[in-house]
Amino acid sequence: MPATVSARPRFVTTTRTSPDATPQEIIAAARSAPAAAKPAVMLACATAIAMWASFTPVDFGPLGWICLVPLLALVRIERPTRRMYLATYAGGWLFWMASLQWMRLGHVSMYVAWFALATHLAMYWPAFVGLSRVAVHQLRMPFTLAVPVVWVGLEYLRGFLMTGFAWYNLSHSQYRWIELIQISDVVGAYGVSFVLALVNAAIAASLPEAWLQRFSLSPPGERAGVRGSQVADGPLTPNPSPPRGEGRTRRAIACLLVFAATLGYGYVRRHGIEFTAGPRVAAIQGNVTSEVKHDPEDWGDIYRRHEALTARAVLEQPDLIVWPETMFRWPLVNVPTDQSFDEIKAANPGVPLGDLRDLRVPKTLQQMAQKANASLVIGLEAWDADRSGLRPFNSAVLVEPERGIVQRYDKRHRVPFGEFIPLADVLPQLHKLTPFADGFGIAAGSDKTVFASRGWRFAPIICFEDTVPHFVRDLVASSPPLPPGEGSGVRAFRGTGVPPVVTGETPVPRPAKPLDFLLNLTNDGWFHGSSELDQHLITAAFRCVETRTPMVRAVNTGISAIIDGDGVIRRRAVDPRTGRSKQIEAIVVDTVPLDPRRSLYVAGGDWFAGLCLTACGLCTLLGLTRRWLPRRQVVRL
Repeated sequence: MPATVSARPRFVTTTRTSPDATPQEIIAAARSAPAAAKPAVMLACATAIAMWASFTPVDFGPLGWICLVPLLALVRIERPTRRMYLATYAGGWLFWMASLQWMRLGHVSMYVAWFALATHLAMYWPAFVGLSRVAVHQLRMPFTLAVPVVWVGLEYLRGFLMTGFAWYNLSHSQYRWIELIQISDVVGAYGVSFVLALVNAAIAASLPEAWLQRFSLSPPGERAGVRGSQVADGPLTPNPSPPRGEGRTRRAIACLLVFAATLGYGYVRRHGIEFTAGPRVAAIQGNVTSEVKHDPEDWGDIYRRHEALTARAVLEQPDLIVWPETMFRWPLVNVPTDQSFDEIKAANPGVPLGDLRDLRVPKTLQQMAQKANASLVIGLEAWDADRSGLRPFNSAVLVEPERGIVQRYDKRHRVPFGEFIPLADVLPQLHKLTPFADGFGIAAGSDKTVFASRGWRFAPIICFEDTVPHFVRDLVASSPPLPPGEGSGVRAFRGTGVPPVVTGETPVPRPAKPLDFLLNLTNDGWFHGSSELDQHLITAAFRCVETRTPMVRAVNTGISAIIDGDGVIRRRAVDPRTGRSKQIEAIVVDTVPLDPRRSLYVAGGDWFAGLCLTACGLCTLLGLTRRWLPRRQVVRL
């Protein structure tokens, strides 16, 4: 009769057995002993190299479909290798150090931030392997389901944790495959990552067992689908799973169905879509390094260079001209009218408020708009000063020729260590790890803002705000509805001829959407023409697909561009002589292609990625429970 005993699970770290051990005990000890650490290191590094090459600067997207396969071999095997999680962490650290090398270009002290961020992000790799192993080997989830669920859940977590870092998601490697990425308007870019991880898992699950044995990951003679039984004594018995050939067939069919459905959706979603002609926008791209930008003696030269580019753009008769982030260097000073200016000056010693107010920045900007005979959106710093102190903001202002500054947006999502020092109030020593003096930082804006100019409605986003999926989605979803009577008919646009984005014989009615387009003002001058500029543009393209909203990007040093609602980069800054898009002075002028489609992702949010993260949480909870609680085992008497 069977009896039950309690035993803590343990790993056998050696194949030595007692002289009285039975053959079954010797076999069980050999098969449960962990493999050497070297194969784990090799596999983790192989994934790191392949994944790095799938992104810029190598930008070989097809590697995205196989880059996880080496790492997934560590998930597939039942027994862990020695130091498996340390090896996995090392592979993740190698990937992030190589991918984020552009961070060091801003300042010598940014080497610390580069190292710290890579050290933090590398933790997601062993977490992925560990949670996937719990799901597969303890909870008995199908391998090809557990892997993409855990991967997407951790990608989603990475986009939030510590203000979030939604760069280098697996989906970003496929930005050129326009039909494939259209699923982003249903479940976000995370849906594309899910499909990629699914294919990687299907390939990894189909690897011959002999390959794993060649890497010393699987004991000789062990076949796929064979596991140890839950008995204290006795021979290993087959796990109740379908035959190997049948299992591979099912995995292949399921993978093909998901892939075909995703690709088919993309073709259907793009078929027959006609973009409406929006405003004619000119994006100004200067070429100013960050060091020069912060030298007050060079502010006049920066202004004149952008003014000259604006004069070139005026020849194209744009409705709207956009300067990049903080490229108008003099601050816009605002003081409350109900407080004494002398009291405000006394509360802010060392700040030349009087001199700055005498610069008459609002008047200067209005005169610029009048000369251009166009609306302007200008990136600058805004200083709000009162008796309680000074609050600087990274801002964008809308300037109309007739009325001057009519609206202002203050950046809400700040960059850690770039625009504020986390925990600086608690740990003032953190300032010593940055190139900034005490008191460095900008205040965070609090309001979502939609600019309205000449009948067009567009939302400004500044710097890396366009890389945060939930931030942009929330902005589009919360845009105020159109006033009654708006949203029908065709709007006039300036210039001659029919814009190239208009299709068909007759004009297409303007989409009745509360937001016409997104407007990104960015300064990538910190990164000196590195791959960061390319990756920033790629990440922004996914925001357009997710929200079905086109975007205009005005970027210092590049890459300025106009992106449509399919994620197609329709126009980018290019030097006609060299073909370069980065570290050049240029203008990008085109008509914005308005998108009539709605987005389920905007309506529903990150429900899909949230479910994946919830599954990760359950795996963590159940994995810890099974690890630390006694396991009841059956003993055959």
